[in-house]
Amino acid sequence: MADDVRDNRNLHRFEMQVDGHVAYIRYRREPGTVTLIHTEVPAELGGRGIGKALVQGTLDLIRTAGEKVVPICPFVVAWMKRHPEYDDLRAGTGQH
Repeated sequence: MADDVRDNRNLHRFEMQVDGHVAYIRYRREPGTVTLIHTEVPAELGGRGIGKALVQGTLDLIRTAGEKVVPICPFVVAWMKRHPEYDDLRAGTGQH
């Protein structure tokens, strides 16, 4: 499911369509970094792990692009705390 995430640059969000609904993470992009601002999962998709898959897919896309992440969204921050294998993506870690 994380593979279904796409970067909608026109709307400044990573998004995933599921059952006719769109879950997304709003972002602000600067050279080399992506600040993840807010995660939104429609109530109709709640309890299905959509938010977790959305965060993982988003971070995988950021990694593939060679960018770093600045997590501001509390949901993303909490997810990253549980998944230290993504710590290398944090901006300012000195790892490139």
